Amino acid sequence: MKLRRRSWKSLRSVCTALALTAAVAAVPTTASAAPAAATTVSSGWNDFSCKPSAAHPRPVVLVHGTLENSTTNWWAFAPYLVNRGYCVFSFDYGKLPGVPAFYGLGPVAKSAEELAGDVDKVLAATGADKVDIVGHSQGGMIPRQYMKFNGGAKKVGALVGIAPNNHGTTLSGITKLLDIVPGARGVISATAPGLTDQVVGSDFMKRLNEGGDTVPGVRYTVIATRYDEVVTPYETQFLSGPNVRNVTVQDLCPVDISMHLTVGTIDRVAFHEAANALDPANATPANCASMVS
Repeated sequence: MKLRRRSWKSLRSVCTALALTAAVAAVPTTASAAPAAATTVSSGWNDFSCKPSAAHPRPVVLVHGTLENSTTNWWAFAPYLVNRGYCVFSFDYGKLPGVPAFYGLGPVAKSAEELAGDVDKVLAATGADKVDIVGHSQGGMIPRQYMKFNGGAKKVGALVGIAPNNHGTTLSGITKLLDIVPGARGVISATAPGLTDQVVGSDFMKRLNEGGDTVPGVRYTVIATRYDEVVTPYETQFLSGPNVRNVTVQDLCPVDISMHLTVGTIDRVAFHEAANALDPANATPANCASMVS
C-alpha cells in the first residue's frame, strides 16, 4: 500500500508538471487511440520471425513520442508499413515508476540507451546489418542521440522524423513558465526529466546539436506541419547537413490541417512521405490524394 501511494503521488506530481507545460493536452487524444491499436498488433507488426525482403532489406524501428507508447503512437502507421512488405518493430521507452501507459518521460539520454538495446534485438532477430528508424516527436530526436553517442550511426540507414523535437521547443511559449513559476523547472526535472530535456536551450539540446545536426552515412528526412503547437517554432524541427530532406506536409497537400499529434498518428500524407523516405528509389508523389490511398 505504501508503494502504491508513492506511485500515485509520483503520478500526480507528473500531471502537475505537465499542466505547467501544456503537454497534457495530448493525453486524451492519445489514449482514445488505444482500442484501435489493440486490434492491429497481430497483423505482422512486432513479428520477430519476420525476415526482410530483397525489396525492403532493412527492418523499420518505430520510436514513439512523449506521453505516447509503442502501440498508441503507431496503431495506424505500423500496419501501413507491414502492408507494404516491411518488417516493423516498436518498443516502449522512458517509463517512470508508477506511471502507466504514458511514456517518454525519463531522461532522453537514458532513453537513447534503451533504443540501442532495441535496435540490437531487431538486428539479431532479422539478420539485417542496419535498420531504418521512424520516430514521432521526441522519438524523432532520440535516434540522433543514439547515433551520436551510443554507436548507432553504423547501424542505421535512414532516420525519418515526423514532427521531431530536434532543437528544443518553446511549446507555443509556455516553457517560459519554467522560469516564471517558482520551482517549476526543478519539479519537472525531478519528476519527468524527459520534458525539461526537450526545452529550447536545455543542456541536453546543447550537447545533442554541438558540432552539427547529422552524422555521416545516414539519410535524414524531417516531416513537419506548420500547425504544430507542441514543437515550436515548427521550423526548428528541420535539420541542416548532408543527406537531409526537410518537408512540410502543407507543401505536399495545402489543405492538410494536422497538428502535432495527428501528423504522427493518422496523417496519410505524412505516412506516404515517410514511406518515400524509406524507399526513395520507388517513391511516388505524396499529395492530397494520399489521404485516401
